[in-house]
Amino acid sequence: MIVEELNVKEIATGVLSPMADMQHEQLLFCNDTKTGLRAIIAVHNTVLGPALGGTRMWPYRSEQEALTDVLRLSRGMTYKAAVSGLNLGGGKAVIIGDARTQKTEALLRRFGQFVNDLGGKYITAEDVGMTSKDMEYIHMSTDHVSGLPETMGGSGNPSPVTAFGTYMGMKASVQHVYGTDSLQGKKVLVQGCGSVGQHLVEYLVKEGAEVFVTDIFEDKIAETTTKYKATAVDPNNFYGMDIDIYAPCALGATLNDDTIPQLKCRVVSGAANNQLKDENIHAAALRDRGIAYAPDFVINAGGLINVYSELLGNYNRDIAMSKAEHIYDVTLQIHRYAAEKGITSLEAAKAIAEKRIEDMAALKTPFSRNY
Repeated sequence: MIVEELNVKEIATGVLSPMADMQHEQLLFCNDTKTGLRAIIAVHNTVLGPALGGTRMWPYRSEQEALTDVLRLSRGMTYKAAVSGLNLGGGKAVIIGDARTQKTEALLRRFGQFVNDLGGKYITAEDVGMTSKDMEYIHMSTDHVSGLPETMGGSGNPSPVTAFGTYMGMKASVQHVYGTDSLQGKKVLVQGCGSVGQHLVEYLVKEGAEVFVTDIFEDKIAETTTKYKATAVDPNNFYGMDIDIYAPCALGATLNDDTIPQLKCRVVSGAANNQLKDENIHAAALRDRGIAYAPDFVINAGGLINVYSELLGNYNRDIAMSKAEHIYDVTLQIHRYAAEKGITSLEAAKAIAEKRIEDMAALKTPFSRNY
């Protein structure tokens, strides 16, 4: 029998064990040979509402790497929604492939069919490697999508709101460390010159910060330094720079055993997800070095706030930006709570998020579409 041929221990170790460790509700593996689609959808928690989280397309080195990423990202979305006061659960999707060369309309529409199969338990949106136009293609196969183009009544590109929220969280972190939230004259290194990174650079330059930028793509560095008054630095040699703020805005795990000892900054505050390679070890390592870490799922919540505003109907960008401004207060609250309790800022943020989920779980059954 086929069942007898399965290596049950391997399956449990590779998929079910990490799901249990991070308390995920569901994983959906998606494969379509004709379109070349290989994707994973992770639903982490639906106590507060349907799991909303973007779809990321990236050329992962292995399926295991993609699985680890989607599990961590979806859990981060649960915390992000909870700490931001949104009536949403946490979910995420990853498509394995190079968005620059392998993304097609057929692949996206096929992916939309898989999203639709979940019946609204998961709502997708834009993430790394995806655009609002891609959301339009996915929408052809499912209604469970947010971040549609503004021409379709959607919220469009969430990057400006994500960047603004990150900027607010950065200012709150600076306030906690220096006693003033002014970024005038502060040396800031922005790693990642994508849409969010560029918008963040714009805010920093306008306030008078001295901005350094880096990216794995040279064209992105050139584009950013041409647009704004920023200095390009070597993407392979910058962690030891004499700066005040490090803003990771690319992929995750840049804060690890190798990089943290090199840091000379006082603040880490950026838009990237999963910045800590090991949450427990590296959150503590930053604290022990006297570096204030703004938890990524707190300060990059602007994008989620933006698409949530779209789900509520009658989308208004000014209202979304106003809600994202509240990230300043949440970030400052977390830093102060961490200092008061003698814990890391990550532990403080999680505690606040988990308390809200527990409180709401006592009021209603899991998974409600009442935003």
